[in-house]
Amino acid sequence: MDKEIHDMKDSRFIPMTSIQNMMGQEVAEDVYYYTTQIVNIIFIGKAGDDKWYLIDAGMPNSASEIRRQAEERFGQGAKPEAIILTHGHFDHVGGLVDLLVDWDVPVFAHEAEFPYLTGEKSYPEPDITVEGGMLAKISSIYPNEPITIGRYLKALPKDHQVPGLEEWKWIHTPGHSEGHVSFYREKDGLLISGDAVITVKQDSFYKVLTQKPEVCGPPRYLTPDWNAARQSVTALYELRPKTMISGHGIYMEGDELEHGLSHLVDHFDEVAVPDYGKYV
Repeated sequence: MDKEIHDMKDSRFIPMTSIQNMMGQEVAEDVYYYTTQIVNIIFIGKAGDDKWYLIDAGMPNSASEIRRQAEERFGQGAKPEAIILTHGHFDHVGGLVDLLVDWDVPVFAHEAEFPYLTGEKSYPEPDITVEGGMLAKISSIYPNEPITIGRYLKALPKDHQVPGLEEWKWIHTPGHSEGHVSFYREKDGLLISGDAVITVKQDSFYKVLTQKPEVCGPPRYLTPDWNAARQSVTALYELRPKTMISGHGIYMEGDELEHGLSHLVDHFDEVAVPDYGKYV
């Protein structure tokens, strides 16, 4: 393995799943998302394309499954032009180091996420005291150590263009993490929201397992800045997206998405911000 890169020290398989595990959905002819256990990765590129991009890298130990999905969609030996991160939490970079060993491609992220991708700084520990369901109460098992990806790491450009994807823009949506970003394509109103807005109540074991759809704020047990999270939700709502793929939960579109986002913005403090917890 490249000496410049290594996985998080506390990386381990997390025994969590959902009914969407190992299932995929084509949302547009060039946008396909796939669920590794409880989190979504997104492939940008038409099936069979030589050039394509991966957004996020799934749960720990998911690299082999991500490679299989890539080859099913794009062909034997397929590798992306780049991997682009919404943020660096364990469930979004779980397969990243192993993928880089095989693929050797650049990784783009917001500069505010760099300390968590260069081994310099750990994320805040998940808050097991926060108001919420069982998955919040057991969140101490979730890794929070940084990964190190060395020379592969590149900054998203300041003009908000997504490298190699001319139709897409990145939007800084902090709150859940300092350098969290979302991605938006204006031509069809397609939003990739990461964990700034999700479509499942992530602290509830039952709702994660069944993937009951509802527009929610970021996961309660690991969102340290609720003021920034509120502003990020408002910014995404003001885009008036027609379709949204989030980091957790099934994709959503049309009136269901519009009404869900509107309700979340109007009642953010009631429905998103927990009543108690160390980050409140």
